[in-house]
Amino acid sequence: MDISHLAEHFGTVGGVAASFFVVATCTMRTMIPLRAFGMLANLMLMITALPLHNFLQLGLHAGLFCLNGYRLHQMLLLVREVKKSVNSDLSMDWLKPFMTKRKCKLGEMLFYKNEKAETMFYIVSGRYRLVESGIELPVGAIVGELGMLSPYNERTQSLECIESGTVLSVSYRQVEELYVQNPEFGFYFLRLASARLFQNIGRLEERLAEHAAPAVMTPKLA
Repeated sequence: MDISHLAEHFGTVGGVAASFFVVATCTMRTMIPLRAFGMLANLMLMITALPLHNFLQLGLHAGLFCLNGYRLHQMLLLVREVKKSVNSDLSMDWLKPFMTKRKCKLGEMLFYKNEKAETMFYIVSGRYRLVESGIELPVGAIVGELGMLSPYNERTQSLECIESGTVLSVSYRQVEELYVQNPEFGFYFLRLASARLFQNIGRLEERLAEHAAPAVMTPKLA
């Protein structure tokens, strides 16, 4: 039985379906649906390659299918971890896969007040202090994220390493890319940054209240 015509017909139908998914990916504005439609297009092109014995096309789109699947999983995991952080302790552990490790020495200044802000940091080990306010940051803290939201992208304080350790850094450009790729991520990131801003304001108000509190007067002896 000659199935060449059947294979050709099947390949044409599959090619049209794959073309539809490829065109659909061009209309996607966010990363998650784009990856999903990309996987569907890869799957259709893999199916059409089988009856035509086009193993080059099959291998290419099998690889792209796996890559799109991995990126889709990564983005879904990111959104899930952001949601979890918003509803718990405001941790930013979810940013770690996108960050770069950096060693810091005693006395090293990570950034200075009023300089251009381009990066934020996650403290892994060591001790670090915001110079102007005197606030020491604990391990697990994020610092430098507010410069991304300020009108002029300037540092509001200087950060000094007071005990050697390690930080993870991520550029604002990378965060902006994640923001654009997934608006849901952007929404939760803004909630986290806003919550941290209010935390900082609360700390400063407590310190001001401590300094403003009248000294306890000891009674004079007769």
